[in-house]
Amino acid sequence: MVYRKATQEDLVAILEMIANDMLGQMRERLEDPLPKEYYSAFERINRDKNQELIVLENSQGVVVATFQLSFLQYLTYVGGIRCLVENVHVREDQTGKGIGKRMFQWIIERAKEKNVHLIQLTSNKLRPNAIRFYESIGFKATHEGFKLHL
Repeated sequence: MVYRKATQEDLVAILEMIANDMLGQMRERLEDPLPKEYYSAFERINRDKNQELIVLENSQGVVVATFQLSFLQYLTYVGGIRCLVENVHVREDQTGKGIGKRMFQWIIERAKEKNVHLIQLTSNKLRPNAIRFYESIGFKATHEGFKLHL
């Protein structure tokens, strides 16, 4: 697998993965062409040195997985840096092949390179398989999360 920063040309493949479940279908607009808001968001992510939108390519150069890392500076932990992991998706026909576990090994190494003290993520309670996966690789449900949609 090749890990690399996503390019604008990857957006369709990324959004196909994101929109490929019940929750993604409710909130994404997988249209041809993609809405311009996705391209604007991509440009903002791409310009931000604390954001990394990553894709994984198989040996044929096909994007099979994606995730986004946000490196957040905190005052706590003596001015520590946290890595927030978001939008973790593996193409449906590639699940069960160990890609997720290898992705998180890569994420942990990347976080160490950036002197991160804590990796955190959230998963919707409607995704029990994802929650079981995160627990199986060592993540602990230590906090109760809250959201306020605007």
